[in-house]
Amino acid sequence: MGSAQKVENMSIDNKVSKVRTSQSEPERAQRTFTFKATQLVWLVFGILETMIALRVGLKLVAANPDSPIVSFIYGFTNLFLSPFAGLIGSPSNGNMVLELSSVFAILIYGLIAWVVERIVWLIFYRSRGPVVAVTETVTSEQHNAASTLKP
Repeated sequence: MGSAQKVENMSIDNKVSKVRTSQSEPERAQRTFTFKATQLVWLVFGILETMIALRVGLKLVAANPDSPIVSFIYGFTNLFLSPFAGLIGSPSNGNMVLELSSVFAILIYGLIAWVVERIVWLIFYRSRGPVVAVTETVTSEQHNAASTLKP
């Protein structure tokens, strides 16, 4: 008997309501771009600094400069280390060399990366504003097939 009451109530109230709420942040795309741009800055400078650190390590263990990978690392890093050439003396013992100018370059490129990242952040970052919420309610009548087919 309780279930019949429930069906009757449903047949009396033939309205169905659907509520959809969406939220948006107007400056979200700009913040995402800023975040990705700063990540790119750190990635590029991180790769450069890693290559220079590998160079320092390879020079320190007197790696064979005729090896293809060593030759590639030396050739790539020469471009970025040319401003620092001869800046600081490099102590050596036999073929082993400690390139202090390369260590200094790692510090300088780290500082440059930080400055570039801060400039990108200052130019493009937009603070989080209010969240805009939109609520849409749709009410429609729905006919129950069981109630309309009476014998």
